[in-house]
Amino acid sequence: MKNAAPLTGETSVKQQERSVNITLWIIQAILALIFLLVGGLKLIVPVEALLAQMPIQMPGLFVRVIGTIEVAGALGLILPGLLRIRPVLTPLAACGLVIEMIGATVYTVAGGQGAVALAPFALAVICAFVAYGRRSWASR
Repeated sequence: MKNAAPLTGETSVKQQERSVNITLWIIQAILALIFLLVGGLKLIVPVEALLAQMPIQMPGLFVRVIGTIEVAGALGLILPGLLRIRPVLTPLAACGLVIEMIGATVYTVAGGQGAVALAPFALAVICAFVAYGRRSWASR
């Protein structure tokens, strides 16, 4: 068995950056799956069925627009970094999803479902973490 070389400060920082990068990718993948599923359902399920489940009525077209934003945001979380084309779009997509989830939180609370509002609020916080973690991509 060989003796491992001691970790230098630079090596330790690189390992930490790599760990953060992997963690961010995992979080981005989970968020993308969530937003693809939820947004896709808003695009596929008949509008009447969606509106029947909502505590406060809104135009059907608005529900479709929200679904489109969620799907676009999900793609924006993954594709720019994966394809290495315009990675600046990833933190922007995360910021857009933060704004949407804040709106969803307010809508849910206004509809009298305070406890349910924790889900979109948690998603907003996680998206904000991704936006902050990928801020270096915005400077590329």
